[in-house]
Amino acid sequence: MTARICVIDTDPGTDDAIALWLALASPELDVRLVTVAGGNAGLERTLPNARAIVGLGGRAVPVVAGADRPLLGVFTSEPRVHGADGIGGVALPDGPPATRGIAADAIRALLRTEPRVTLIGIGPATNLALALATEPALAARVEEIVLMTGAMAEGNITPSAEFNAWSDPESLAVLLACGRPVTLATLDLTGQALVTPARLAALEAAGSGACLAAALAILRSVPASRRFGLRGFPLHDPCAVAWLLAPHIFTTRRVHAAVETQGMGRGRTAIDRWERNRQPANALLLEALDADAFFSLLGDRLVELP
Repeated sequence: MTARICVIDTDPGTDDAIALWLALASPELDVRLVTVAGGNAGLERTLPNARAIVGLGGRAVPVVAGADRPLLGVFTSEPRVHGADGIGGVALPDGPPATRGIAADAIRALLRTEPRVTLIGIGPATNLALALATEPALAARVEEIVLMTGAMAEGNITPSAEFNAWSDPESLAVLLACGRPVTLATLDLTGQALVTPARLAALEAAGSGACLAAALAILRSVPASRRFGLRGFPLHDPCAVAWLLAPHIFTTRRVHAAVETQGMGRGRTAIDRWERNRQPANALLLEALDADAFFSLLGDRLVELP
């Protein structure tokens, strides 16, 4: 099996940390580059968080800073879930220094040298959109774009918008229109990956190691969600990585997806599952997840890290 060459664009972020460790632990993925944006916290926090997460994972992967704000609009973080530092106040050892440069430039440089690159976006889409919009011909070298973004039903930052889509809807629109395969893990999907006390206990019993211990500490810092009756909270970003590792645990549907950029609906994703708008499909929607298999995969992989 040939590992997929991939870029992970992220804004760590409690669930971003788990997603990064899942990717770094998985031989199916050849993580060549981690690019960082402001999102769950400001870039002054998300960049050292990404460095620490990659460093603790024991992988020599370049970490490059990118956009500290959306293409348009105003930057807003989400400390209510992720804490002021982005990772729930969990102290991680300082990681290797960031690689010099700008995220969009680093993404384009990799695309120029590799003909098949998967882009995994688990934060606001600014860095990925900047890379493709400034050199559109490079989109032909993108094998797949996998995004944790959007919602068909209720949002988690406004009544109708998911945080990543709302943070930079213009950038998300660029990716949806770029002509390459786009896969969407929306809130409707990630809500099925519910972290409960029982699942935390199972992860704790899976083994030992610094990454697993840090992952557990981060997960325990996240408050239970009122949307799920305080039974637990959804683990969003690792779902996007899991799709590339175990597609058999998902069900999917081809859809047309668009994102609103104006007014009270800014960031709302309109996902047409039944061809009502008669537009050609531009995305693959992850509809359902075998949650037990997902958490089993997570535990099996995290124990492989230092």
